[in-house]
Amino acid sequence: MPDPVGSTRHDCPAPLRVLTPHLRITTTKLPGTAVIVRLDGEADQEDRCRLDNALSRALQDRPPRLVIDLADQTFCYSVCLNALLVARLDAKAAGVEMVLAAPPPQTMRLLEVTGTDEVFTVRSSVRTALAGAREIG
Repeated sequence: MPDPVGSTRHDCPAPLRVLTPHLRITTTKLPGTAVIVRLDGEADQEDRCRLDNALSRALQDRPPRLVIDLADQTFCYSVCLNALLVARLDAKAAGVEMVLAAPPPQTMRLLEVTGTDEVFTVRSSVRTALAGAREIG
């Protein structure tokens, strides 16, 4: 059966070299409230597939809210921004509210320069991103 949301799911190729990933992705589920995807480090082209897959999986169960925790993101390349934009469209199609939480200054500047700060909901912290999250069940 096709994946109902995650139109961006890919089979990730084996890494070309053995290194610690630039990006660490952690997902936390708050049943009936939200899924939090935390991005630590920097996301570049080598991380795109893993990032797309993590965001797609986070939307799979259609949580009321998807919070992307950017507090420990050290650098946001265009690859990361594009992955977030695709996830935003997938979230909207699935009826999931997507919120960016605690973007560092460089990421916030990228959002402002590209005009995408107008399309994303941005909050200063995960706590404020979760405030008012509707509960189901």
